[in-house]
Amino acid sequence: MPALQLILVVLLLAFLVPAGWLALFICRRFPLWLEAKATGLDVSFLHLLLIQLKKLSPEVIVGCLKVMRKAGLDVSIADLESHQLAGGHLDRLQDASIAVNKAGLHLTFRDMAAIDLAGRDIREAVDSHVNPKVLICPPQTARGSQEQNTISGVAKDGIRLAVRAKVTVRTRIDRLVGNAGEATVIARVGEGIVAAIGKAETHRAILERPEIISQAILARGLDSATCFEILSVDIADVDVLDNVAARLQTVRAEADKRIARARSEERRAAAIATHQEMQSRTVGMEVKVTAAKAELPLAVANACQDQNLGSPLPFRHLLPSPRRWQSSAQPT
Repeated sequence: MPALQLILVVLLLAFLVPAGWLALFICRRFPLWLEAKATGLDVSFLHLLLIQLKKLSPEVIVGCLKVMRKAGLDVSIADLESHQLAGGHLDRLQDASIAVNKAGLHLTFRDMAAIDLAGRDIREAVDSHVNPKVLICPPQTARGSQEQNTISGVAKDGIRLAVRAKVTVRTRIDRLVGNAGEATVIARVGEGIVAAIGKAETHRAILERPEIISQAILARGLDSATCFEILSVDIADVDVLDNVAARLQTVRAEADKRIARARSEERRAAAIATHQEMQSRTVGMEVKVTAAKAELPLAVANACQDQNLGSPLPFRHLLPSPRRWQSSAQPT
């Protein structure tokens, strides 16, 4: 008998606890259900219970559904649940749906959800489509110098110019998914500025007509494969930096001077080596002359010893001088 009572108590608790939780849930969600019914939404307590069991916020789901239905979008609770479970932002979709309705754009919920899941800010995209925004090229930095906050290019006459441009773009919502963004547009505009300056014959042409740069950029179609449409390119400022050609010529002249100095030093070293070689040769010749002078007394001594001072006859030193030459003159 006590075991039966325990089983009945357990069964009673198992019934009363869910029933109490369900009653508490109905009491808490009754104002939300009433609000949904007042706005014409087909939302039941079962929908609210399923949303709660999926660990989502019924207030957020119902509020977003109400706004989107009023904006004319065909969306269901299941679509909102799947989008939030996929990591989407319902608050952005809610704000964007109002902007789409006011702007008269033809966007479905799937289009807006795809843009949001792609990492784009759908509200900002709609706002920039209705009100075109201005991109600063290059982006200004607080600590950057004047040269870093400008795009520089060199004209054909060697003068380097610094240019700042403002690009007015409009977002193409149909190309938001899978296309490039602002960074690509700024980089392409910078490339177009450098190319336009490089094609100019003189820097005076750019200073006189800055629209040459704008026309060159617009003619190249730099907004292709991007989610923006370039409406206009305005040259905000053009500055003359320096003369690159003159600087290069100075560097080249300095290099040529160093090369000439090196070659002259090489010739000087060669001349010094030749001079020292000639001095050593002179010393060698002087040594030979001294050696030859040293051999002369020896030769005279040898001639005297051999009694040969140039006469073909032997020298008879015992005879008197007159008879010596007479006897030497007679044939033997």
